[in-house]
Amino acid sequence: MAEVPENLRYTKTHEWVRVSGNIATVGITDFAQEELHEVVYIELPDVGMQVNKGAQFAAVESVKARSEIFSPISGKVTRVNGDLVEGIVPARPELVNEGPYSGGWLADIEMSNQSELDELLTPEQYRKNIEAKSH
Repeated sequence: MAEVPENLRYTKTHEWVRVSGNIATVGITDFAQEELHEVVYIELPDVGMQVNKGAQFAAVESVKARSEIFSPISGKVTRVNGDLVEGIVPARPELVNEGPYSGGWLADIEMSNQSELDELLTPEQYRKNIEAKSH
């Protein structure tokens, strides 16, 4: 069974959100990374980019497929996880597989509408969502 931390909110498309003040840290869930298998490439948004809830803002490629990642919240990207993409150091996209809720986070978004959080799934609702998919 996929790990579903209690301190996060979730989307039906398998993104998670951790809120700290007005900043939402976003990533893909343990269930999503298990479905993808070995992640080999990640496309992240640019810092400063405006994102809308439900719109594509990133992509993850695995040995199996390419998956679009949808923003669970509207706002401005303030930081991306540079460890995942080519930069000063070699990209480490496997961090998404190794720790989707820790080192494998994707981006921080400064929320423009915190009420959108109320539309996200609770851990219990998300567990029911993924249980329905596995049967």
